[in-house]
Amino acid sequence: MIKIDKTREKMVRDVMTRSVITVSFDTPVSEIAELMVEKGISGVAVTAPDNEVMGVIAEIDFVKVFDQDWDKLTAEDIMSSFVRTIDAETTIKKAADIMRDLNIHRLLILHRAPGRSHDVPVGILTASDILRARVKSAF
Repeated sequence: MIKIDKTREKMVRDVMTRSVITVSFDTPVSEIAELMVEKGISGVAVTAPDNEVMGVIAEIDFVKVFDQDWDKLTAEDIMSSFVRTIDAETTIKKAADIMRDLNIHRLLILHRAPGRSHDVPVGILTASDILRARVKSAF
């Protein structure tokens, strides 16, 4: 019996995590670390006061400032301002290609809500989401 992998045909919207954890740009790094450990997540989006995405923080960003005082650092100090986004209607195959080519582990899904001048995060797709989708499709 030949197994057909349907993961490549699925859309980002089918496997993305819909609740994006965000932190304000001025949140102390120590609080962000506690939040990520408590929620069991590997990254957060950093937002401005109007909820516009300014950057992302991943676990590796904490490693980079391991020996500094996390109470004196803010999200803005350690975030990566390179935020790669993707449309929810993109295939998982395309998302995996982007992650591989850019050597990144997460993509934000943004949406422009009525009355807003900018997009707000509505989902996140991580390498773990893609892995889970691929494993599930094999059974």
